[in-house]
Amino acid sequence: MSYPPDPNNPYGQQPPQPGYGYPQQSPPPAPGYGYPQQQAPAPGYGAPQPGYGAPQPGYGGIPQQPGPYGNAGMVQNFYAGWGSRVVARIIDSIVIGIIPGIILFVLKPKTKVDCSALMSPGGHCVTTTTGGVNPAVYNVVQGAMMILIWAILALMKSQMGQSLGQKAVNIRMVREDSGQPLGFGAAFAREALHLLDELSCCVGFLWPLWDAKKQTFSDKIMGTVVVKSQ
Repeated sequence: MSYPPDPNNPYGQQPPQPGYGYPQQSPPPAPGYGYPQQQAPAPGYGAPQPGYGAPQPGYGGIPQQPGPYGNAGMVQNFYAGWGSRVVARIIDSIVIGIIPGIILFVLKPKTKVDCSALMSPGGHCVTTTTGGVNPAVYNVVQGAMMILIWAILALMKSQMGQSLGQKAVNIRMVREDSGQPLGFGAAFAREALHLLDELSCCVGFLWPLWDAKKQTFSDKIMGTVVVKSQ
């Protein structure tokens, strides 16, 4: 059976097929062997790695240093508050000063003033001692008791780094330049220099309220600071 010729292909030619003699279109090359690859560099042996010896953040972001407080720059964030120092002083006065206080109370001279002679011409008041010791002896004993209290406080602060009152409120006294406790002699001198804080109408004791390092006059002279214990 024959079919009528195709009007679009009157001679019956076959359309060209891809194959031999005809150009081939290859698919786009895929990335692989022979093509440059972009890879993110991975850290390996020899790359700098943070490890031992790298500064580690400490309290408040400050690098930690050896020793209880490191150095002078380290103690700046550890200053004790004025209220804590006052409470520590009160505790020390009660615990350490109770026995000397009792002794001084017993020995204190008891005097009696008689002014009946003022009514007569040239009369004046007469003071007599009715108990206790002689006022001069009492003054010597009072001075000795004060020195004894200074010595006890200095011994505690040089051996333990803090007095009983300071331990109760978690503070301590250290050298400003090294962060270490004072020796006995320097600690004793600091306690004695508190007289300067008292003789200035207690301005020296109030000085930490506005001082940048919260130091009293005795702290500034001896180069000490009172800091929070860790």
